[in-house]
Amino acid sequence: MFSVISPAPSHPARFSKGILQTVAPLLETEARNLEGHLSVLDPFAGVGGIHTLARDGCRPEGAILGDGISIRTVGVELEPEWAAQHPRTLVGDARALPFTDATFDTVVTSPTYGNRMADHHNAKDGSKRVTYRHTLGRPLTPGNSGAMQWGERYRQLHRRAWEEVQRVLVPKGLFLLNVSNHIRQGEEVPVVQWHMDMLAGMGLALVSDTRVPTARMRFGENRARRLGFEHVMCLRKA
Repeated sequence: MFSVISPAPSHPARFSKGILQTVAPLLETEARNLEGHLSVLDPFAGVGGIHTLARDGCRPEGAILGDGISIRTVGVELEPEWAAQHPRTLVGDARALPFTDATFDTVVTSPTYGNRMADHHNAKDGSKRVTYRHTLGRPLTPGNSGAMQWGERYRQLHRRAWEEVQRVLVPKGLFLLNVSNHIRQGEEVPVVQWHMDMLAGMGLALVSDTRVPTARMRFGENRARRLGFEHVMCLRKA
């Protein structure tokens, strides 16, 4: 007997239009360099925003990319409700990807940022909460970084995830990482630099780092000091 999973209604951290418009031409260029065919993985796929960039020759699933290229996307997502929102997203853990070595030409992903969206307190006072736990409507699966604010547990999880990314990328493969700093107790937390340094230590060379203007939530303790941009880092495996 099979059970049916009802898709969650939303996700608090989808790819923004600006991020997709930044990533799309990088994928198109990479696809053309590889004779028009590109395989792409998102190991933190959420509700499957990566699939809007998929292409089947001249028949676009989205309207961002140009014609004449084929881009095959695969997502991996820990939470079944979010994974169920797209047929090319698998339920799985970014720390133990179900693929052999050197499977994908490119990885594109946006991990959690270790900010207050990782608040897993079950609010009962009616105050506004935009968090992974509240949007999903239940406690997160153990090992979901959406329950981890900035700290050693967050860093350990992403260190393991990036080791898996390096493993499944082909030699010379491209890694496009969307991440952002945030404000904690009035100070900017250097999340971006940590990811950059970690990946450099794994042998991924930084090709470019683009700041993408992004609207942020304008409520909460640090609402007056929200950062107005996110980063899209383009890195190349040796």
